[in-house]
Amino acid sequence: MENRLLDHQLDVLRDKILLLGGKTEAALHRAMQSLTQRDSELAKLVLEEDSVIDRMELEIDRLSVEILALQQPAAHDLRFVISVAKITPILERIADHAGSIADAALILNNEPQLKNYIDLPRMAEVAAEMLRTALDAFTSEDSQVSRELIKRDAEIDEAYHRVFNELLEIMIDNPQSTTSAAHLLFVAKHLERIGDYVKDICELNVYLREAAFIKHSQAE
Repeated sequence: MENRLLDHQLDVLRDKILLLGGKTEAALHRAMQSLTQRDSELAKLVLEEDSVIDRMELEIDRLSVEILALQQPAAHDLRFVISVAKITPILERIADHAGSIADAALILNNEPQLKNYIDLPRMAEVAAEMLRTALDAFTSEDSQVSRELIKRDAEIDEAYHRVFNELLEIMIDNPQSTTSAAHLLFVAKHLERIGDYVKDICELNVYLREAAFIKHSQAE
């Protein structure tokens, strides 16, 4: 009976974190769409949905604590609960960055557009793809995919440096664009941080599958 209850709770926990992951991915997509398509209503929707994501985080936290306290899972099940408990706040922080991008969109949508936002859409595309793949790898417990995905963060870092340099040139050449360019710099930084958070998820995927900690590993 206890094993059946634990299995049921673990299934519920898995469903909840995947739902949270889907909400987070949608928030990122909508935030960037609100910016590139200059859709302020969509930006407001992202901000309104943030409270839903916060509630989902709390639900997962409560269930994780309940399972740890009452079921005392071991081995793989314990690693699963720990991984979920650590991934959940990462997803919430990614959603917060999406909210910050939506905030920037509300400001930038009232300003002249700068050069089609340079490489920002590509940065967001890579970040969203990484997040989706990381969540799929979590579901399938595919540590090899997770290890490979960690390397893709370099794409976002390289794009960030290109965006930074180009926006800096724009501000120098056209001081009137400084305010808009500065907000776009913040958007770029949010996307760069999201890439870092996806790496964290991938490291936890490896821990779940292999019981190995690779954070700060020189090999990675």
